[in-house]
Order: sequence, then structure tokens, then C-alpha cells
Amino acid sequence: MSYLNGEASHWLTQSPPETTSPSPLPTVKQDLVIVGGGMTGLWSAYYARQAHPDWQITIVEAKHIGYGASGRNGGWLSTLLPGNRAKYAEAVDRARTTDPTGPVGSAGLTGVESVRSFQSALFDSIDEVLEVLERENIDAHQVRGGHIDIAQTEAGMSRLRELFDGDEQYGYGPEDMQFLDAEATKARINVDNARGSVFFPGTARIDPALLTRGLADVLRKQGVTICEDTSAGHVGKGVVATDRGPVTGDTIFVCLEGYSDTITGDLPGLEGRQVIPVFSSMIATNPLSAEAWEKIGWDGRECLGDTAHTFIYAQRTDDDRIALGGRGAPYEFGSGLPGDGQVPAEVVDLLSARLSSLFPDLEFEVAHAWRGALGVTRDWCAGIFFDTDQRIGVARGYAGHGVTATHLAAKTLLDRTSGSATPLTTLPWNDHYSGQWEPEPIRWLGIRSMYKIFNISDDWERITGAKKTSLLAQFGSRLAGLHE
Repeated sequence: MSYLNGEASHWLTQSPPETTSPSPLPTVKQDLVIVGGGMTGLWSAYYARQAHPDWQITIVEAKHIGYGASGRNGGWLSTLLPGNRAKYAEAVDRARTTDPTGPVGSAGLTGVESVRSFQSALFDSIDEVLEVLERENIDAHQVRGGHIDIAQTEAGMSRLRELFDGDEQYGYGPEDMQFLDAEATKARINVDNARGSVFFPGTARIDPALLTRGLADVLRKQGVTICEDTSAGHVGKGVVATDRGPVTGDTIFVCLEGYSDTITGDLPGLEGRQVIPVFSSMIATNPLSAEAWEKIGWDGRECLGDTAHTFIYAQRTDDDRIALGGRGAPYEFGSGLPGDGQVPAEVVDLLSARLSSLFPDLEFEVAHAWRGALGVTRDWCAGIFFDTDQRIGVARGYAGHGVTATHLAAKTLLDRTSGSATPLTTLPWNDHYSGQWEPEPIRWLGIRSMYKIFNISDDWERITGAKKTSLLAQFGSRLAGLHE
């Protein structure tokens, strides 16, 4: 089987960047300097420009716009919150006791109430992103078809029920999700052996490269300077040192996610080993025939997920391919980065087998494989930080749920910059400390072991027909900090 491997992503090769020389670095002090040309950085510049038309704003990007996770992801503008909801709730309840005047404690909400507010703000972000795309005439192949999590085993069905109950507790209403039986599930997407599903209508499918490139085009027209092929090396108060010279600014945002270790500096939320890159890999098929789609269904263009421990995420693309991702070979020793995204052959085979398990009668060819790096914290929770003395802000740790969260993070960073208390500055990811990752080789062994446990658990549940999640998987989930 011959396929394109790497070159960042299918999305980016379909929307190649313009071949222009890097923009000159600004020679005067900027009002806002943003390190990282992904979704967080782009949204930050967009809303800064809306609020402050007179500001001078510069984005510094080591490669090109959308090169990192923002141009390689599964394209889910989803309702999924970027973190462990129970961890956020526990942290808020602690803060109400120990720091009642801090950003989170001052809101006066219980932990669960605070997470429900977080979820509500995330719902609003989906609406706002779609409104911006329409207003700015950005065609990102957006379709609000929802997303559907499908169970193919009895144990998976038990997890679906737990998911449904947890979502109710943390802010989903009856209009935000619907439990579907096997027949109703197959009527949407004809997944083999589907036992049932939960459908979330709020999610939209997008092409992430079109979104990032479209936003960048809008920003350039609005006078934002975007310096691609410009690597930041050190960030300090008022200055970003790059390989092309310094860029000075009153306020600096660092929006690097899994690439945070590529810079140095005394940066809030990035002290020590708080964020590591965890890989997620994807394949895109060649376009499928009309006859194949007639058998599969998928007419609503829903985003598709499942309840396996080694879960997948997929979409039906605008040109009728299936793009499917998962977590094969999730971590490189020493927090290595994925480069241009070449995927080991065994991971391509693994993802192809997962696609075949969904649609066993489907004949397909892989056209492209790639991988990217997620920014993951020790408790899998994202965090927003702002150092008022240095005037440096950081957003990090979306753990794979960043397409919607980046929008909310950008608006939250700008509110933190203003110094005013707003509903966004009291959300529980503000100043959320996630702890430190273990040193190597413990970190490498732990992450690899976790995914091995999850693989074994999925096989065991499928082979035995277990009705509940295996004890081994429960142990792995608690060990990794994923259990809610």
C-alpha cells in the first residue's frame, strides 16, 4: 500500500501555505507579542484586534501557521471540555477554603457549579467560532452535524451510561445530548456491532488547516504582523528572543502547547515538567464511492468517536474521505517532538484495522498518514496563567480537546490581561496547577505501560463479552489521572 506519510497533515497538504519570505520583524515595541501561530495565538490576535483596533500585534511562529497540533487535529469543534472535570471541581473546592479571594475562589461557586459554568462557556465558544467564520467569510468546511460516541461492546455501553450521567452532573442539558439505541445509532452511521451511542448535537466538523489559514488571512488584512519561519528561544519580561532578533512587547502570550519545551524563561504554568508532548496519529482514506456511502450512511457529517480505552475519533470529510485518528506510539523518550509527522508503519496498520473494525465490508486505501503532538499535563487538565509583573500569559494542556478550547482560552487570556474580574477569569482552568510529570525513564515507562494496559483491556472486553469495564483498565485510568 502506497500513501503519503508525514508532511504535517492531510489538511495542510490540501491547503498549502503561500511561498512568501518571512515578514520583517517589527522594530518598535508591540502592544502584544504572541509566540505560536496555532489556534490559541490566532484567536488571541483576533480578539485583541477587535477590542483594541490601535494595538500593534505580532505573532511569531517557528514554522508556518497551523504547523503544530492546530493543523493536524481531527477537526472536532466539539463540546468536550479540556480536562478531568472531577480534578477541576476538587481544585475549586480547595481554593474556596484556602484562597477565597483568588480568581477561582472569588466566584463563590462550588467545584461542580464552576465546572458547569466552564461547560456553558465552551458551548458558547462553538456558537461564536461559527459566527466568526460566517462573518469573516472563512470556508473551513464547517458542518454542525454533532458528534456521536458509539459502543461496540457491553462494557462500552456501561461506559456510555457513566458518560451520560457525568455529563448531566457537569452541565449538559437534555438539548445537549441524546442516548440512542442500536437501531437509531445505525440509522446515523452503520457501524458494525453498534450496541448504542450518545449523540451530542452541538459539535461541528471543520477542516483545521482552512480555519487557521483563514484566520491568518483575516489578521493580515487587519494589520497584524505574522512572522513565520521565526523561532523563539527565550521569553522574558517585555521581550521575545528569536533566531532573527528580538521582538519587544508590553504583553506576551506563549501559546505553544506540546512545543512548550522549545523555549526558555520563567513562564507561568510551564515551570519544570508541567507539559509533555503526547502523540496522536491519523489516516485519511481516498474518497469513497457513492455506493460505499450508501451502505455507511453518515449523511449528517457527524464527528464519530467510540468508547474503547484506545479510542478513535473520525470525520467524513468535505470530499468524502474518512479521516480517523488514534493514539498509536503515543510518546517518545525525553519528550521528543513529531517533526513533519511521519507515522510508523505499524501505527498506520493499527488505525487501518480500527477503521475496518467499524466498517468490515468497506474497501478503502489509505491516502495519507500523519501525527501531531498534544500538550498534556500530569492530571490531563488545561490551564490559563497570567503573570501580572512580567505581563506574560500562557495557555497549555488541552490534551486533544483544543479546537473549541483554544477560542475560549484566547478570550480568557485577554480578560486576564485587562486585570478585570470577568466570568471567564473565574473559570476553573485559571491558574490550575496540574503537578509535575515524573522524570525519565519513569515517564516513558509509565505512558507506554498505560497504553499497553488499555490495549489489553479492549481486547479482553471484546473477547469475553464483559459487561463492565475491566479492573485492569480502571487501574490504568486511575494511574494516569484520567478517572473522573
